Amino acid sequence: MSDRYLVLHDSDGPLEAEIPLDRAPYEALVTAVLAWKDPDLEPHDYEQLALQLAGHARAVADDVRRHAAALPKSDGRGALAEIVLREADRRLSVPPKGTIRCVQNRARLVRALYERLDRLEAAHAPDRAAPSVG
Repeated sequence: MSDRYLVLHDSDGPLEAEIPLDRAPYEALVTAVLAWKDPDLEPHDYEQLALQLAGHARAVADDVRRHAAALPKSDGRGALAEIVLREADRRLSVPPKGTIRCVQNRARLVRALYERLDRLEAAHAPDRAAPSVG
């Protein structure tokens, strides 16, 4: 077995923009976490879940930013996306805590970001469906 590996670093982000998020497992995690009543996990387990959700929230936020940036400046959906993104940045700047409340707040954030992403993708859908001229 080789102990060599290759690190992929895409500082400009276009590679990341072309790879779709693996959404289904995170939606299932969000649903499960938000349904919890008293799971009685260890604090480090809560912290790991919060970190996982925070990392995914950052990835979804990046997609939201890309879609919002593609909208005309006069489009109100871009302004609303900016509000959601500022709130996401504020919430993600707080270090995770080993509590159920922290994990559920991160889960709500992922859900809100996906809702915004879906609206932005729907805004771009007519552009993709239009036939090319020329």
